[in-house]
Amino acid sequence: PEAGARLAVAVVDIDDVGHGMEGRLHTLSHGPACLGVWPIDLGQQGRHDRRAGRRVVFTTGCFALLHAGHLRLLETARAAGDSLVVGVNADASVRRLKGPGRPLVPARERAELLAGLRAVTYVTLFGEDTPARLIRRIRPDVLVKGADYGAHEIVGAREVKAWGGRVLRV
Repeated sequence: PEAGARLAVAVVDIDDVGHGMEGRLHTLSHGPACLGVWPIDLGQQGRHDRRAGRRVVFTTGCFALLHAGHLRLLETARAAGDSLVVGVNADASVRRLKGPGRPLVPARERAELLAGLRAVTYVTLFGEDTPARLIRRIRPDVLVKGADYGAHEIVGAREVKAWGGRVLRV
């Protein structure tokens, strides 16, 4: 494919990552720019990408109201590797972290918005308060968080560094 071409966009639930996803495809939107949920095991896909010499980048957030700062973070994250996996806090997780009445936009819609961005390769939802389990499953080469997080506050930083990856604060 030509440089910058997007091979696939996937929106998957964390509980489906690597567990019984075979043969499932759910359409999120219709028309020429149809987005769907492809049956992709992100852990296996990450291993495949690394064997092919591609760097897997991971970032996470609530993305409650997508704004220009999010876009800059995602573009910078993608520039740090060859594929960008975005972990999105599920609705219950956002409520626990941000309080009642949140999120304003449901998780599937937040995921769909992110999946439509050129910088994003894969989107996955997770229900935990932290992405620790997801990070261990995907094993990214680069973990990206906003500069508003201190180095010691970044969940998964120690694990990513332990397997030879790096942590990038944007």
